[in-house]
Amino acid sequence: MLKPQILPNSQKTPTLLFPWIKPFDANNNNASFLNFHKPISGKARKKNNVQVNRHAAAAAGSIKAAVTTTTTEKSTSVKAVVTIQPSVGGVLTDLGLSRGLDDIIDVIGKTLLLEFVSAELDSKTGLEKPSITAYAHRKNLFEETTEYECDFELYEDFGEVGAILVENEHHNEMFLKKIVLDGFHDHGPVTFTCNSWVSSKSDSSEKRIFFTSKSYLPSQTPSGLKKYREKDLVLLRGDGKGERKKSDRIYDYDVYNDLGDPDSSQDLARPVLGGKDHPYPRRCRTGRPRTKKDPLSESRSSSVYVPRDEAFSEVKNLTFSAKTVYSVFHALVPILQGAIVDKDSAFPFFTAIDSLFNEGIHIPVPKGGLGTILPRLVKALADTENNLLQFETPQLVDRDKFAWMRDVEFSRQTLAGMNPYSIQLVTEWPLKSKLDPNVYGPAESAITTEIVEQEIKGFMTVEEAVKQKKLFILDYHDLLLPYVERVRQLQGTTLYGSRTLFFLSPDSTLMPLAIELTRPAMKGKPQWKEVFRPSWNATGEWLWKIAKAHVLAHDSGYHQLVSHWLRTHCCTEPYIIASNRQLSALHPIYRLLHPYLRYTMEINALAREALINGNGIIENSFSPRKISMELCSAAYDLQWRFDHQALPADLISRGMAVEDPNAPHGLKLTIEDFPFANDGLVLWDIIKEWVSDYVKHYYPEPKTVQSDQELQSWWTEIRTVGHGDKKDEPWWPVLNTPDDLIGILTTIIWVSSGHHAAVNFGQYDFGGYFPNRPTIARTTLPCEDPSPERWDRFLERPEVELLDCFPTQTQATTVMAILDVLSNHSPDEEYIGDVIEPVWAEDPIIKAAFEEFSGRLKELEGIIDGRNADTNLKNRTGAGVVPYRLLKPFSKSGVTGQGVPNSISI
Repeated sequence: MLKPQILPNSQKTPTLLFPWIKPFDANNNNASFLNFHKPISGKARKKNNVQVNRHAAAAAGSIKAAVTTTTTEKSTSVKAVVTIQPSVGGVLTDLGLSRGLDDIIDVIGKTLLLEFVSAELDSKTGLEKPSITAYAHRKNLFEETTEYECDFELYEDFGEVGAILVENEHHNEMFLKKIVLDGFHDHGPVTFTCNSWVSSKSDSSEKRIFFTSKSYLPSQTPSGLKKYREKDLVLLRGDGKGERKKSDRIYDYDVYNDLGDPDSSQDLARPVLGGKDHPYPRRCRTGRPRTKKDPLSESRSSSVYVPRDEAFSEVKNLTFSAKTVYSVFHALVPILQGAIVDKDSAFPFFTAIDSLFNEGIHIPVPKGGLGTILPRLVKALADTENNLLQFETPQLVDRDKFAWMRDVEFSRQTLAGMNPYSIQLVTEWPLKSKLDPNVYGPAESAITTEIVEQEIKGFMTVEEAVKQKKLFILDYHDLLLPYVERVRQLQGTTLYGSRTLFFLSPDSTLMPLAIELTRPAMKGKPQWKEVFRPSWNATGEWLWKIAKAHVLAHDSGYHQLVSHWLRTHCCTEPYIIASNRQLSALHPIYRLLHPYLRYTMEINALAREALINGNGIIENSFSPRKISMELCSAAYDLQWRFDHQALPADLISRGMAVEDPNAPHGLKLTIEDFPFANDGLVLWDIIKEWVSDYVKHYYPEPKTVQSDQELQSWWTEIRTVGHGDKKDEPWWPVLNTPDDLIGILTTIIWVSSGHHAAVNFGQYDFGGYFPNRPTIARTTLPCEDPSPERWDRFLERPEVELLDCFPTQTQATTVMAILDVLSNHSPDEEYIGDVIEPVWAEDPIIKAAFEEFSGRLKELEGIIDGRNADTNLKNRTGAGVVPYRLLKPFSKSGVTGQGVPNSISI
């Protein structure tokens, strides 16, 4: 969760009260609130006659007057039922002295101190009404929840309960699900939905406050709520000092300075990402100590701090996703690496690759095993100390065992595979590099007009093909070429700059024409470049296959580092931090974004711990190896623009679409049968309509956007801090009108839902059989400066040359296990438009808009099924073709190749 949301059924205007806190001074982040009066105990108050003493202030921020009011009143007996969800593992996780003390506290009935705050100011004095306090005691113990109850008397002029302050008297934290108040004469029960951790008062002196469900723009906030709204934000921002504790709820920024581990080994030192040298988005600050050998780097630890309500490991149904990912990173991978005798060995035959699915690998598993956590991968064997690691056959190979070898599938996957974000239109000819020729060699591409016209066999000239938008390219030349020399100094890998050219056929399928691989001038050798083409002779065809393996390794690395990690996980984290620091829990835009941003920081922290870190999964298994994250930073610097994260703008920027007011979605696609774009644009429009209905409900005119200080601070902080290395770029959208806000929010929600789903949940189907998408190319082309011995070996056993280029057995099986888990939907997945947020359901207009949103998403399911049944759409249908279902909104659990969750949660 990001921040708790409180959801009473009442629609009346609430206010609330912090009676024990000193006045907040906006110039002092550590200021507290003035103690106006003491809370009134529910038991201490007399039913028929109450005398209240208020000491209030008016000079220099303090009040120096006393008012005594005597009121004869009737009271209402109200019952509060607090529902607590035990920690994962139940009481076993809480054994020890503190557990025994907590049991004693439960027995004496002083577990939770609740303070009920009036939603209204006193109409006579304009001051806050006294709050009512009561202790909740344990009442009902169920299998999955525990209920605590208290009864209190609500005096007649108290009004509505606008907020509840909670103090946890236990020595351990509690996960508070909800508080239900019952007993009101004029309406039914009122529910405060909390879904938040409440620290022990020994860990935090601040009482937790759960706001009412009614959303307020800052200017509309009732006067009694204003100071508390700001105070809550101050607490969430913290002071930027010290190391964060597990129980903290503080959101702050830092650079990526924790990926390396120089104190363990100089070889594990990594540059800081974020700043002038290596621009990068910011991540959540943890405050861990600096390393001894590098004062710019932060030391690593066994767990990575995220604000307490961001951690889904205790919230999402016994942490299915977190436990599974963690188990692969920390248990299965080391066991797997130990089970392979020669960790650097290639697969000797293609049949050995097939055995991963047919026979499996015997692996030793400690007691307790992994079978219950990874049932798709690990099978228990009876009467043996070993278990069996056996991979499920990916959908691609199950439909067509030889699909990975075919050029038609190689081309099709650029439009309907796991990385549809790289293919782009050729708009200029001849192809030229923008890199300095004095450093990297001649800029002109070796793919000449003559080569192209030979391949398209006189169908048209190159000039006509460019004019008619028939040439497309995967261009990794300028991004990769500057890193080739450094990568080639690393063991077990190599790199080229690459260009892959395609021709668009009349049936909207792409035909590969040529692959250019380039090595820059280095080590006294001149630039080397060569063009490979589909061939009718054996030698040329095997060289083409190996060249394709290199391009696929480039595309796999770009997909994982840029299309997936950078553009979704990494770039979203600043949105989460800014939303919590600048948008109050009462803000309607915070409440809109909340389901689309939750859980992401937890999975990002896990990635920094074991996936993108020095000597992590990426560095061990992808071509750039230890240069991987530097390359990711370069892609952010050269390519990332917020405005281009919107799907229509992304397609236009790559030449894959042009604006056309007469076309569906206002765009005309350059390739009519582009499955990702076709389905994605429908989903984009559905999201945009939902966001438009929501935004226009709260912002009827531009001035409401312009005067919303929280909203403006939020957008400013995203641009100038979260993405501060790009703060001066001219392409940032302005935020002056409701339409501006709609565009910004739609982009953020699209990235966390549709974009992420499109590049994540097909990973096992397309990458589980690694020859289809190798993550690393370990050897150079046999024709690059060949020795006679190597060339002869290639001519005699070309299959061995290809297998040696592919990942090692350790690299391949490790990545396969990771992709299986990352492609998995947990049983409690939260799909876009599936279940309404309780706070949205409180407002009939928002509820109706959501129901329309949900209905349109169900219609999209049928649209996609219909397209996948249309035999005229060759990129979606055909013999052995995997239908494009990645943007179907809903799914069952498991590896399904479909389903769009609300947020980036795996």
